[in-house]
Amino acid sequence: MNAVHEQAPGTGSAVESVFREEHGRLLASLVRRFGDLDLAEEVASDAIEAALVHWPAQGVPARPGAWLLTTARRKAVDRLRRDHTYAARLAVLQVEADRAASTPPADAAAALPDERLQLFFTCTHPALPAEARGALMLRCLAGLTTAEVARAYLVPTATMAQRVVRAKKKIREARIPFRTPGADELPERLPGVLQVLYSVFTEGYAASSGPDLQRPDLAEEAIRLARILRRLLPTDREVTGLLALMLLVHARRGARTGPDGRLVLLEDQDRSRWDHPLIEEGLALVPAALTGGPPGPYGVQAAIAALHDEAADLATTDWPQIVALYDVLLTLAPSPVVALNRAAAVAMRDGPEASLALLDELADEERLRGYLPYHVARADLLQRLDRPAEAAAAYRQALGLAGNEAEQAHLRHRLSTVELLPPDGTAGP
Repeated sequence: MNAVHEQAPGTGSAVESVFREEHGRLLASLVRRFGDLDLAEEVASDAIEAALVHWPAQGVPARPGAWLLTTARRKAVDRLRRDHTYAARLAVLQVEADRAASTPPADAAAALPDERLQLFFTCTHPALPAEARGALMLRCLAGLTTAEVARAYLVPTATMAQRVVRAKKKIREARIPFRTPGADELPERLPGVLQVLYSVFTEGYAASSGPDLQRPDLAEEAIRLARILRRLLPTDREVTGLLALMLLVHARRGARTGPDGRLVLLEDQDRSRWDHPLIEEGLALVPAALTGGPPGPYGVQAAIAALHDEAADLATTDWPQIVALYDVLLTLAPSPVVALNRAAAVAMRDGPEASLALLDELADEERLRGYLPYHVARADLLQRLDRPAEAAAAYRQALGLAGNEAEQAHLRHRLSTVELLPPDGTAGP
């Protein structure tokens, strides 16, 4: 057993912090050793339960990751010993577990990074259904419960549990390997990993339902996983770009809502409430994301976010440069959403009429018909152009699409300003 520190105030929070940091490493190592995701999850949970019994009384171990790994390995061997179908396999596993127990790794973090990378790519393997990839990553690498993952994806817990079970079954039956893709596979596979991380972050940035605008817990989990991925792939520019983008956007979280929880637009935010250390960290990553070859979409988006965060206010923001960066982004990742964001920047550079003309060109895009930001942008431009009836119609469309209560309250208030209705919207249609 590893040496332990004496019990100290705050040990409870330290234990929780260790669990969150070590869970992905622990699970990845167990999956590699035993080749069974279900078994790995079960014994990882057993090890954490054991820690909850011993650590509060005895103190957090000097090497908590090694303690958890050794305990989990022993519990895995105990489980396999009771299952006769694993008899041949157990003979090898027992030797390995005994060796690990007698000589635990000096630094668990150094021993496991490649295994965590393997689990990243296993969870987002293209053979798995798209809706299961992010769920598995949150479940396995972030350590969220099935209920928490279900809330993130706006589905019942039972539905998410079925998705996770089916994904694990697919991994087993399709013999999806627990390995890092080769250099020839990485360009095809890595974008899927990054997309899952960004999707999780986006849900944290603007929740799809619930009372609050943001879910900082999800955003922070996405950032934590992106930090891990960058440590594992430090030279990949798009990994760096995604981390920079998330840091620069998340830095504004404290100013995006008022004391009453109401949404505060960028133009009205108190920038002194932005997280400036996080901004500095993000800004330092942007050059690495943009140099050494053609830029990638996440690097360009990080550069746009950097221009916003560096500006003292909306008026001094470098809008011409932001529009130019969106032009680059449209060539790298053309989509109606990118075109919409470019049009919003054009409004600041050239005025609302020029921007509205661009939005009208996008009116037939299927993807934007149910996309809240499109209708909000159009309503705001129409209001600025003193076209209240059209603005009200656009605000109503947006209100019908708003997911969380903070967005709904904001849109009801904006609608009331053009219809002269009470802010709660009770007199509206």
